[in-house]
Amino acid sequence: MLQIVLAVALSPLLPVVIQRVKALFAGRQGPPWLQGYFDLWKLLRKGGTYSRTTTWVFRAGPLVNFACLLVALLILPLGGLPAVVSFDGDWILLAYMLALGRFCMVVAALDTGSSFEGMGASREVQFAVFTEPALLLGLAALARETGMMSLSGMYGELALTGEVPFRILLSAGMFILYLAENCRIPVDDPATHLELTMIHEVMVLDHGAVDFGLIQWGGALKLWVVGALWSGLLPLGALRHPLALLLAGLGGLLGLAVLTGVVESVMARLRLLRMPQLLVGAGMMCALSLLLTFR
Repeated sequence: MLQIVLAVALSPLLPVVIQRVKALFAGRQGPPWLQGYFDLWKLLRKGGTYSRTTTWVFRAGPLVNFACLLVALLILPLGGLPAVVSFDGDWILLAYMLALGRFCMVVAALDTGSSFEGMGASREVQFAVFTEPALLLGLAALARETGMMSLSGMYGELALTGEVPFRILLSAGMFILYLAENCRIPVDDPATHLELTMIHEVMVLDHGAVDFGLIQWGGALKLWVVGALWSGLLPLGALRHPLALLLAGLGGLLGLAVLTGVVESVMARLRLLRMPQLLVGAGMMCALSLLLTFR
């Protein structure tokens, strides 16, 4: 259970790491390291205000999304360590948990009756059409390469085996999916509120207080969950001790956050019409990695 505790406790640090790296590139100091915890403490203490046009769907969206990410953590290995719960086909459940959390956030945005939030929900679902098949292809490639049907077995076996071309292709595809799933540059810019470019941020404009706190915390957990899928692809065959594997997994998440900050500092958000091409490219990389396993 240490992995779950660490994920819930340390995930708010990941957005701060990304912001500090971007601030370093811009010659600024950046936010304090504990800024994520300060924001969550402030939001979780506030009382919520709800429009009379919304229903229970609006309030349930952030809570169900947060619960889905906690379930995903239960079946997700970290750094070669097995997950708390493991069974054959749990990688399909992981994909469904991410999809269910997205669905609940989309319907919560639509429940406001705002055409502005409806626009963001439409874009979120459009991108999901490309990211979800790519994620399933990538996980299927892992299952085929390792001969395992559970996430713990797949990543545990991959730490000992796995060819270099397979790792490179799958890592590149999963990194693009990591940026897309977490609405980072070049897919979306979380720092803007320009209506022509917003995707995820526009969906949560009407949420506040505890609901928005759960959304922020859930966003940090999603960075952890999808990041763990990528960091598990690192070659860790020389490590045997559980503590070393855990530290390697945490180091992979930290390095991925730094890499995300570098990407957001050196490039801008792509045009909306270019986004499907990028996501299809990620899907093709995952598909090619699957084809390599049939040699």
